[in-house]
This record gives sequence, C-alpha cells and structure tokens, in this order.
Amino acid sequence: MDFLAQTDNLVLAALMIISGMALFMPTLSTLITGKGLSPTDATIWINRRKATVIDLRSEEDFKAGHLPNAKNLVLESLESGLKTMKLDQKLPVVLIGRGPTHSQKAAKELRKLGFAEVGVLDGGIGAWQTSGLPLIK
Repeated sequence: MDFLAQTDNLVLAALMIISGMALFMPTLSTLITGKGLSPTDATIWINRRKATVIDLRSEEDFKAGHLPNAKNLVLESLESGLKTMKLDQKLPVVLIGRGPTHSQKAAKELRKLGFAEVGVLDGGIGAWQTSGLPLIK
C-alpha cells in the first residue's frame, strides 16, 4: 500500500495502465468491427481462402469499377441480399464501402448474422487502384 501512497509511483502506475490500454485498443477494435485488410491481404483472402467480395458502394460507383467477382449490395438491404446470395458463413468476406465507418457498420452486421471472418479493405477502391490491382468496369 505504501507504493501507491507516493505521488511519483501513482503517476507511473497510471501511465502503465494508460499505455496498456493504448496498446490493446487496436486489437479490441479489430475484434469488434472486423479485420482491416491491405490490398495484398485482401488478394490473399480472395485467391487462397475463397473469400467473397461484397462492394457496399452505390450501383453507379460499382459500375465505374469494382474488384473481380465482387457482389454489389447496399448496406440498407444487406441482410436480404445476403439471404438471396446464400453465402457460406464459414468462408471469409471482404467488404468494400464508401468509407471506414460505412464498412465497419456492415462488418458488425455480418458478424451478427453469423459470418465467422469479416475483413474490410483499408483505403477502399482507391487503395486497390494505387496498388496497381485490376478493376472490372
């Protein structure tokens, strides 16, 4: 108890707790919302793990350019669209949205629906194009 009575030690203990929480936050965020994927990681998921790609952008944006074999579903009709597609919930899913908040919201919804592994393409279509990967128009 004498350890915490000294002001210097109390500050150090608080600093340790805050540092530990800061280190744990990215892990917690990933567990809650979905795994962030680089374009390379997404490619590996698609090619090696047979991930389904779901593009959450508008139909116009989808037609302007999308990943090969991507399915276009808007967030508002995600649940009904998934039922129509009859996806295997054990296989991973890669999401591409209008922005990080949009994609993370869809990832949470997929987790609630029972999908085991959901990833979000960090940087969206822009990151995919910057990496020199192909788009279908």
